[in-house]
Amino acid sequence: MKSVYLDSAATTQMREEVIDKMQEVMRNNFGNASSSHSFGRQSKSLIEASRKRIASHFNVSASEIVFTSGGTEADNLVLRSAVRDLGVIEIISSKIEHHAILHTIDQLKAEFGIKVSYVQIEKNGHINYDHLEQLLQSSNKKLVSLMHINNEVGNILDIERVAKLCKSHNTLFHSDTVQSVGHFKMDLQEIPVDYMAASAHKFHGPKGVGFAFVRKNSGLKASIHGGSQERGLRAGTECVHNIVGMDEALEIAYNHLETEKAYVADLKAYFIDQLEKNLPGVHFNGICADHDQSTYTLINVCLPFPAEKTALLQFQLDLKGIACSKGSACQSGSAKGSHVLAEILDEEQQLRPSMRFSFSSFNTKEDLDYVVEVLTEFGQS
Repeated sequence: MKSVYLDSAATTQMREEVIDKMQEVMRNNFGNASSSHSFGRQSKSLIEASRKRIASHFNVSASEIVFTSGGTEADNLVLRSAVRDLGVIEIISSKIEHHAILHTIDQLKAEFGIKVSYVQIEKNGHINYDHLEQLLQSSNKKLVSLMHINNEVGNILDIERVAKLCKSHNTLFHSDTVQSVGHFKMDLQEIPVDYMAASAHKFHGPKGVGFAFVRKNSGLKASIHGGSQERGLRAGTECVHNIVGMDEALEIAYNHLETEKAYVADLKAYFIDQLEKNLPGVHFNGICADHDQSTYTLINVCLPFPAEKTALLQFQLDLKGIACSKGSACQSGSAKGSHVLAEILDEEQQLRPSMRFSFSSFNTKEDLDYVVEVLTEFGQS
């Protein structure tokens, strides 16, 4: 049976170079980076070299990169400290954010009684920028949290516009950039975002490691307490091989960005074309079929199958060796539908099966031909 992996928005295949680098570190650099002896100093040196290289990709200081266990921890670090330590009493977000944001906001509302405002979402999945500006008029100490690229439908936020808008209203701005780091370049001297979250396993690095960008002198404080690691912002012994692996993955991603971006964008365009030719009535959710306003790494497709087939589709695809997703991987196993699609699709469209297919440079057009063939057969059965 053919095996096709089209769920790279959930997690990516690790590059061989990353695995090799991590194995080298695990064999040779096992010292605790907090230890003062030579073994510890070697590990500490690797961590700080990785921090410096990662920071260079975003044109920021190494001291502004805080290593975490991934994007969810980075999001929690920023949001919780903003409310607990910085006096934020209102968070402005959207109802199509990742649950790492939405559930954290709900918890902060329950704990601290903060005000939560949600910016309006257009039917194409974009935020309403005029409404965001209206929400920024309040005199409350505020933080805006809006993701750069939506993990389900791929819409791209105008992050520079939002950052500058927040700055003009003296409002902190945090962005979950988990789907964009490693796939898009960002100069954070040009984009005045205060905080960002990233996760290595989204750009062919290891799971269990990520980072937060924390703008210098922001006043953020730790959410995990213990030792003084990560300049006091994240206690716990650093996972040296994971950090070095993330550094290696990001270095390769940005060194080959234009070539791989062109290759993957061509796959996406080809897949859209083949779906339209073979499945009349197919609908692309959000604005994912627009190559300028959505990420090149995924599409979210509302398929022209009757509602009674919806529950069977992913099961049948899995049986045929095809990996994709009904929504974000973090909600797989849940009987609930996508909270993102609920905001942008009408009731009839929500009854039809929608699938997210996400790509990487490990995919081929032959993979996509096979998926179209399986979908066509399913529709005719």
